[in-house]
Amino acid sequence: MTRLPFHLFDNLPHTVLHFLDSATASLYQARQAHAHILKAGLSNNADLTTKLLSLYANNHCFAETNLVLDYVSEPNVFTFSTLIHAFSKLGRFGDALRFFSRMISHGLEADAHVFPSVFKACAGLSTLKAGQQVHGIASVSGLTSDSCVQSSLVHMYVKCDRIRDAHVLFNKITRRDVFIWSALIASYSRLGCIDEAKQLFYEMRDTDVEPNLVSWNGMIAGFNRSGSYIEAVLMFQKMHFEGFQPDGCSISSALSAVGDLEDLDMGIQIHGYVIKKGFVPDKFVVSALIDMYGKCTCVVEMSQVFNEMDQMDIGACNALVTGLSRNGHADDALELFRDFKGQGMELGVVSWTSMIASCSQNGKDMEALELFREMQIAGVKPNSVTIPCLLPACGNIAALMHGKAAHCFSLRRGFSSDVYVGSALIDMYAKCGNIQLSRLCFEKLPRKNLVCWNAIMGGYAMHGQAKETVEIFRLMQKIGQKPDFISFTCVLSACSQKGLAEEGWYYFHSMSKEHGMEARMEHYACMVTLLSRVGKLEEAYSMIKNMPFEPDACVWGALLSSCRVHGNVTLGEVAARKLFKLEPKNPGNYILLSNIYASKGKWIEVDKVRDMMKSMGLRKNPGCSWIEVKNKVHMLLAGDKSHPQMDQIIEKLDKLGMEMKKSGYSPKTNFVLQDVEEQEKEQILCGHSEKLAVAFGLLNTRPGFPLRVIAENLSEEEIKGLKHMFSNIDTDNSGTITLEELKIGLSRLGSKLSEAEIKQLMDAADVDKNGTIDYIEFITATMHRHRLDKEETCMKAFRHFDQDDSGLVCWFFKH
Repeated sequence: MTRLPFHLFDNLPHTVLHFLDSATASLYQARQAHAHILKAGLSNNADLTTKLLSLYANNHCFAETNLVLDYVSEPNVFTFSTLIHAFSKLGRFGDALRFFSRMISHGLEADAHVFPSVFKACAGLSTLKAGQQVHGIASVSGLTSDSCVQSSLVHMYVKCDRIRDAHVLFNKITRRDVFIWSALIASYSRLGCIDEAKQLFYEMRDTDVEPNLVSWNGMIAGFNRSGSYIEAVLMFQKMHFEGFQPDGCSISSALSAVGDLEDLDMGIQIHGYVIKKGFVPDKFVVSALIDMYGKCTCVVEMSQVFNEMDQMDIGACNALVTGLSRNGHADDALELFRDFKGQGMELGVVSWTSMIASCSQNGKDMEALELFREMQIAGVKPNSVTIPCLLPACGNIAALMHGKAAHCFSLRRGFSSDVYVGSALIDMYAKCGNIQLSRLCFEKLPRKNLVCWNAIMGGYAMHGQAKETVEIFRLMQKIGQKPDFISFTCVLSACSQKGLAEEGWYYFHSMSKEHGMEARMEHYACMVTLLSRVGKLEEAYSMIKNMPFEPDACVWGALLSSCRVHGNVTLGEVAARKLFKLEPKNPGNYILLSNIYASKGKWIEVDKVRDMMKSMGLRKNPGCSWIEVKNKVHMLLAGDKSHPQMDQIIEKLDKLGMEMKKSGYSPKTNFVLQDVEEQEKEQILCGHSEKLAVAFGLLNTRPGFPLRVIAENLSEEEIKGLKHMFSNIDTDNSGTITLEELKIGLSRLGSKLSEAEIKQLMDAADVDKNGTIDYIEFITATMHRHRLDKEETCMKAFRHFDQDDSGLVCWFFKH
């Protein structure tokens, strides 16, 4: 019995044995050999099965590899090492680790040939925990002194961003080749550790190991990636001066750094070098050239480089679209993208994501939503970069429903815990008025970076919750996360909205004293707004005069707006004159100065400002509000009498006005800056577009139905007026309204709503379903402010997607 298999083995066709020994054997030949092995009963022959497994793995026949291995009753180390090496080589790192685990479970000890492939798999998956476990197994086996194992360990820790651990292991290696030096140098460069990277570079040369192209490219690309753009360019120059011939990777990285530095002269020099050395056919270099010219605002040169390409490349197309968008040509970028799509180009997830980001960043929010839908129809799967690019569009137009759908999509795809997806969700929910969901998303993130902390602080600041903003700021520092200039902008903005002058000054000064950061323009703008808001206009003006750089329109605009509130004519004129030079075509600045004069009864000066506007062809746009009723969007303009229901709207507003007066509310007629009688001022107040929209909604919806009004530029006083009726309902001054308080309050105001209708009203307003209504929920849900073009876009988007007029858009995220 023992001789039969060898007899059959001897009779195997010579060609089958040749197939197994051949590195170029086809899949058909491998299967033919497999059939003969099965027929001969030689599945347990380790040499044959190892060669067969290698053939199947190299031909990507992973099901067959499992089948062969299942027939081997006693696999050896070579059987598993063949598979582990093949899977690691092919980038199937999960399978490599799975077979390593299977090998260990068979009681087999890995050798020095297995561990490098396993560490490569751990590095490819960035699984530090698994890498540390395998490191432990290698240590127990006594193989960590092997140079190949040591080298692979260093690479693994480098890829897992454990640079210190990698350096400790590196120091234990006696014979270091140029590749391990280059890996460690590139890692320090990528982390922005300039001194450490340069020191290692010079140490490498001191040990008579000369840098190669990998070494230079690792430093240039690493410095560029870490934002050390000047160092990247200097290293590229040093490489060239020392006689090393740069390749496409070197040039592409250098061009990217030059673009971020906006150093056009250097970019033109590198472009000349590209032409001289014949790199023009290199598609990566061409894409980098287009990107560089785009960053340097050279649209003509960027387009010229693209048009001179011999063959269309998707990377260059993406660079051109991004460059056009960056330079304010979003319409051209979108048209070009449509052309590429129409030409049948294979647009991948990068192309679609770039275009969605372009639309989100340039006010084309509806187009961003439409592109996302088209992307899915085209069969391109969005990734963890696509969603953060889409969510700003949802936030910009308060498209909460679409934002929630994006959230669900990210949950289904398993990347909702990604820090950038999480940060975008925090920002989106805050912009849509639901700060509670923002905080929930923040708390559920398993790992938080600075972007996440800034997002939640920005959300609280946006909602005027200074206490919570400061608490988050302190908590962030307590856990060791250092703030950046955006963090301080959030804190100062929150202090500004609440008028916390003392706290604002503390954080403004702490930037330089405690954190070594110089205040930027936005920080000065926040402080000017803060000081002006608490009535310290002279102090705000003094701060502007002492700024270390020239104030921009944002700073002067903050002062002018506050002069309007406090009626300071002198400083208002100073700020207005500056703004007329900085923004000569902005009618808002003229209107503000006119209103300052009007508040003081200086009607001659008012006429002069208005004549100035008229001579320049400037005019104030009327207040405009939108409300969606019965799946149709209605726009109401202040002063417009053409609406078919205007008589009923005015009558409804009169009744509401009477009820509000009975509850103790007095109209703030001092904000009507026209030379008319008091009674006429009250009538003008009733003509505000948002009040017209609310009245229209009350007339055309059933009791208890939530009204969502989108209005342009509501002032603080107007919001206070709209909230007044609700403040009387909150009898215990808790800041929230319970169902019982709502019943009593509405009854006192003469409401005829039934108990069931009041309950329905409560459920509609209680967004977070905690049993109470807070003021933020109500004000945000009904009067959320956005720019004029954003509001119209939101309504158009809803009508566009709501094809069945159901009032729901449930098919938008269909995958």
